[in-house]
Amino acid sequence: MLTELVKRLFIVQYTHKSVVLRVLSSCLIALFFSGCEPNSNKNTTPFKADPGLCDFQIGACTKSVGATDLALSISPWNTPSEKTLSLNLTSSQTLENVKVRIEGRDMFMGIIPVNLTEIGKNSYQAPLIYGSCSSGYMVWQAIVSFEVNGVEKFTIFEFLADSDKSH
Repeated sequence: MLTELVKRLFIVQYTHKSVVLRVLSSCLIALFFSGCEPNSNKNTTPFKADPGLCDFQIGACTKSVGATDLALSISPWNTPSEKTLSLNLTSSQTLENVKVRIEGRDMFMGIIPVNLTEIGKNSYQAPLIYGSCSSGYMVWQAIVSFEVNGVEKFTIFEFLADSDKSH
């Protein structure tokens, strides 16, 4: 269908020699050729993941903020995009006003609030879902903020989406 449209545009442009039609046909041709390239190499080339990222296959990712130790885990461990995940956060001490949000580290993918539910003493859980990235290498940040004795603190956990594609 698009090929027929381009052919008709050429005929009309050649017949009428219109500048507007010439510009329009050039834009359509550029769009046609840019969209027709097969994306055969998407996610087929393995890559080396940043060693500083959380590896949930090994276990929970831990951070210390002052005297507070936090552990974050996400299941399934390979953190697939566009699937419902389970985020778990545990703390070595009682926290107040605990909040988590997810953001892209290297590109803006929106701000995803995480609605935590306290499931035990110093233990929180929440469902999580985020979109996919066409680059095949998307690092997300779980930004955890909380208060201890009225003092606000925060830390950042970084992890790779679709991490089973890395080596």
